[in-house]
Amino acid sequence: MGEELDRQGRFRRVVEQVVACGTSVGANAFEADEALSSADFCKALGIVLRELAETRFWVRFIGRRGWIKEARLAGVVAECGELRAICGAMVARTRRRIAKK
Repeated sequence: MGEELDRQGRFRRVVEQVVACGTSVGANAFEADEALSSADFCKALGIVLRELAETRFWVRFIGRRGWIKEARLAGVVAECGELRAICGAMVARTRRRIAKK
């Protein structure tokens, strides 16, 4: 998506934003996987949740501007929602487990 927007000559800042938040999801998920404590795990996944929300914002922004057809972006938007549900459930379960201790 970023490469296509770049080829179209779209605002460089938007291209950088969508690439940055999208790649941050993976980096922070990796960090969560390497967490030393449950609290660190939740913190890293919390960042993942925020970055997924931002990614969804930028993808929808791009679609609404007509830079890429919304139908082509629908899968990315759906995947953001699915990943948010998965990561949100992981955070909720971890926090419940912490609270029981």
